[in-house]
Order: sequence, then structure tokens, then C-alpha cells
Amino acid sequence: MESGRKKQESRGSKQGESEGKKQEFDGNKQVSDGQKHESHRKSAAPPKPRRKRSPSEVTVPVAVAVASNPNPRRPSVKKREQQQQEEAAAEGEKCPAKPEFLPLPPVMAKLGPGQGLGCEAAEGSLVPSRKREYKPCGKHTEGKRPLYAIGFNFMDARYYDVFATVGGNRVTTYRCLENGSFAVLQAYVDEDKDESFYTLSWARDHVDGSPLLVAAGSNGIIRVINCATEKLAKSFVGHGDSINEIRTQALKPSLIISASKDESVRLWNVHTGICILVFAGAGGHRNEVLSVDFHPSDIERFASCGMDNTVKIWSMKELAHVVTEFWLYVDKSYSWTDLPSKFPTKYVQFPVLIAAVHSNYVDCTRWLGDFILSKSVDNEIVLWEPKTKEQSPGEGSIDILQKYPVPECDIWFIKFSCDFHFNQLAIGNREGKIYVWEVQSSPPVLTARSPIRQTAVSFDGSTILGAGEDGTIWRWDEVDHASAKN
Repeated sequence: MESGRKKQESRGSKQGESEGKKQEFDGNKQVSDGQKHESHRKSAAPPKPRRKRSPSEVTVPVAVAVASNPNPRRPSVKKREQQQQEEAAAEGEKCPAKPEFLPLPPVMAKLGPGQGLGCEAAEGSLVPSRKREYKPCGKHTEGKRPLYAIGFNFMDARYYDVFATVGGNRVTTYRCLENGSFAVLQAYVDEDKDESFYTLSWARDHVDGSPLLVAAGSNGIIRVINCATEKLAKSFVGHGDSINEIRTQALKPSLIISASKDESVRLWNVHTGICILVFAGAGGHRNEVLSVDFHPSDIERFASCGMDNTVKIWSMKELAHVVTEFWLYVDKSYSWTDLPSKFPTKYVQFPVLIAAVHSNYVDCTRWLGDFILSKSVDNEIVLWEPKTKEQSPGEGSIDILQKYPVPECDIWFIKFSCDFHFNQLAIGNREGKIYVWEVQSSPPVLTARSPIRQTAVSFDGSTILGAGEDGTIWRWDEVDHASAKN
């Protein structure tokens, strides 16, 4: 049995707990059924009649992948809810009532999915276009513990072929070789044997430009590894619970942002270890935050999503009442000489937009220019456009443009990834298939041997990696790639 603590999937209120605790499995993770809560779905307002997009506007996938062990280890969300309701009925209990949250200010109450721009969302086809073909070229089994994250280093052109994985209390870096195999470069094993890393992100040292690898997980501590010295550089403490995702600000690679089970998002200076801002409170997330991402060109904006079924857009520009000059405050975090814990960290309670695009957990979100890609356990990825009003924070609308179906992707914490230019999107599912979408037009299907927790697409999209539930790394290269020809 996997050593150490397992990732807890119990969320929210304990109302409606059944007396007997049944064990559910999400990969190698066991969680108590009695600790689970019933998530409360937030549905969008019924849309007005909208025109159909022309066939030329509809995209289709470029590829798909299949696993040899298709048996899921964890029942789907719908089956789990049905089982809970049946158990509650057998015990004569009523379904738990919706928890009462503090009312939002009037300006925030106006938020929600709007009627869009009058176009019905285009539905992607699952028939591969064969525009790009991929061939399995490599496989490496790292261990028996699940790999929850994998990612290429896009922060430094010298290391575009270098990637890292996290699983259990181990962080490992590799290089993709021309023959389709992997070379192990470094391995960091955390001193806490019970640690289970869930996320990683590449960053860069503010002083000498050394590549940094930031990882975090179940114990809520952020570890910063200096890949140049092969040593643990720093450890950040601040979150009150496990950390689900970390992202780096590409325009300023010494700034990172973290999403946590404690319902907060934090902005950090990776060079000094200072927590600059905390995004939580009255207008923040009402449940575990699962994913976060910086805007690619607007350095002061980011999006977050989580188990409250919402995607929230935050802006530093709205901090005039909190911080006189945001960047002066950020610069202060670089010159701070006292203890990081004494830095005057500020709290931001209200986002500029709350979007109820999905009716279930939202566990991955990424910016595509000014558009947003968000993925839910409802077996689909949605491309949509947020319309915010800079002069009226809290007001706005959304337009859903495209839906990418992903079959058998109804368990949470399965994340998608894109190449550097956001042309290719890859996502795995619990059957071990990887769907590769050409986001700007059409997808193929690739084959693994276990559920794929996260994918990584190379800088130019020619190589796709998958991190498996069974601790295996899978590699596919485009057919005209050198390693695929071999």
C-alpha cells in the first residue's frame, strides 16, 4: 500500500454523513466516504436563442490515446452522489442543506454567466482530423506512487527539452533525448516521508537567472529547488492546508502564485520567500481552490477555479484602495531585509468577475490570450471569453465559444496542458487516453496503460508526455519528429 498520507478528497460540510464508512479509490488514494460532502451545483441562467456557428467554426480533435487497464479506480461523480443519496434514504436522512454563506456585496451579487454575444457554443468532434500524427516513442516507470504533475521548462530557452515530475515525496528532473528516451538529471526526496507532492512549476532566480523548480503538496509547504546547485534553496510556509497548484508569472519569473485547499490564493516572491498578497475572503472561493493561472500579457491579472464550481478573475489594478502603487509594493518584497513573516501582507477579498461556466468541480484553468480554457469533471473543456468592466468591478458577462468533449474524464484532479504558443492542447482521462486538440482549429488519440493525471506538451508541440497513475511517464513524438522516425 502506498506509504504516507493519501490525498484527502473530503470537502466542506459533514452534514449527511453516513455512519458506515466505505472506502473509495482515486488512483492509489483512499478516502473516507463519511468525510465527503455533497457539492452544490451552480447552474447558469437559461440562455436566450443563439445562432448556430458555421461548420467552419467548429473544431475537431487532432488525436486520442487508450490504456490497457480501462477499469476506473474511483466511481464517477454522478454515481458517487447517487450512492450517497441511496444510503441517506436507507437511513431515513435528508440530503444536507446548502451551507449558508455570508451575502456578497450588492456589486458582487450581479455576477454570473451572461447571455454571451448571441452565438451558440461550437461543439468539438471526437473524430481525429489526422492533421498531426503522433507515435509512442518512450516509457519510463519512476515508481509505484501516482505522478500528479509533469511540466516542461519554458522559462529558459536552454532547457526547453527538460521536464520535471512530482509523485509521493519525490521531485525528479529529466531531459528528452533524440532517440525517444529519457535521461534522469536530478532527484529531490523530501525529508517528510508522508509528503505527497501535487504540483510543480518552473521559475528563475532573480539574481543569477538559475533555473528553479517549485513544488508543493499535502503538507502545505512550498519547496524551492535550485537546479543549478542541486540543493533545496527555500521553504515557504503560509497556507493552512494542502496546495493543489503553483504557477509562475512568465513576464516576471520570480513571482509565483499558489492555490490551496484552505480556499485561498497567495502571491509569493520566490527570491525572498515573502507572501505579498492573499486572495480570499467575502468574495473569494467557498471551497478548495484547485487551479490558478496568470494572464499571459496582463501581469496584474490571473484566474482561479475550484470546488465551488466557479472561475474567478482577479486584478491587481483594483488594489488602489489596498496598495497605493502595486508595483512599488512588489518591489518592496525584493528589498525587504526583515523576516518574511513580518512583511505587511495585504488581503484582497473581491475578484473582478465570478463566472459559473460549469455545474461541477472546476479543476484546471488556463488563459488563451484574453480567452479562458477551463475544465470540469463534466467531461469537457470550455473555451470562453470574459467581459469585465474595469470601472465597475464585479459586473460583466461571458460568452462560451467552444466546447471540447473529453470522455471518461469525470474524476477530479486531471489537468490539461498546452505548448508554449498555445496551439496544441493535451489532456488525459481515467482510461489512459490522451486527447490532443489543435485549439485554434481541430484532435488525434494516443495510448497509455493507466489513468493519466497530467500531460505536458513541448515548446513546439512535437512531443507530448503523460504522467500516469501507476507512476509511469509516457512519451509520444510527432511522426515527422527525429525520434519518431527512428
